[in-house]
Amino acid sequence: MVFEVENLNNASPATVSRCGIVYVSESDLNWEPLIETWLRDRQETKVYSNPEESTWINEFMDKYINKTDLFTLLIKQYTYVMYTPPVVRINQLLNLVTALFQPFLEKQEQLDKNTYEKFFVYAFAWSLGGLFETEEREKFHKYLESRNAPLPQISAQKMSVDKETVFDYYVDPNTKNWRIWEAE
Repeated sequence: MVFEVENLNNASPATVSRCGIVYVSESDLNWEPLIETWLRDRQETKVYSNPEESTWINEFMDKYINKTDLFTLLIKQYTYVMYTPPVVRINQLLNLVTALFQPFLEKQEQLDKNTYEKFFVYAFAWSLGGLFETEEREKFHKYLESRNAPLPQISAQKMSVDKETVFDYYVDPNTKNWRIWEAE
C-alpha cells in the first residue's frame, strides 16, 4: 500500500520505522519535474495534440506562472477555501489538459496554438483557481487578463453586475470557442 501525505507532523518514530516512510519536502522537489515528465511521455508515445506541444506548454508555464512568480502571488494575495500544494495543483492541471485533449487525439485532430491555449487557460483556471470563492475568482480572472490570456468576451456590465468570469465558461470542443455554462 502507498499512502501520500502532505507532511509528517503527526507521524511517530514507530510509524516511520515500521512503514518505511519516504518523505520528500515540497521545497526539495517542486512542480517542474511533473511538467517535464508529462511532456516527455507524450513525445515518446507520440500522443500529443500538436508536435509543438512541448514548446507551447513551456511557453504557457512561463507566461502564466514563472514570469509572475504565481505561486508566491497566490499565497500572498489570494485566499483558498482549502489549501493545496502547488504540486497537486499542477498535477490537476495536467490531468485536466489530458482529459480535454483526449477527444482530439482520438480523432487524430491537431490543434492550432490559439485553440490549444484556450483549452490550457480553461484547465489552468480550474486547477489553480477552482478552490476560490467568487471575489477571488474575479481577481484571478483579472490576473489572466493581465497575462493576455485568450479569455471569453465578457462585457463590463456582466463582469460587474453578474460577476461573470472565466469560471462561468467552457471551451466548446466542437466550435473551439468559449461558451457560457448552461443547463441543457
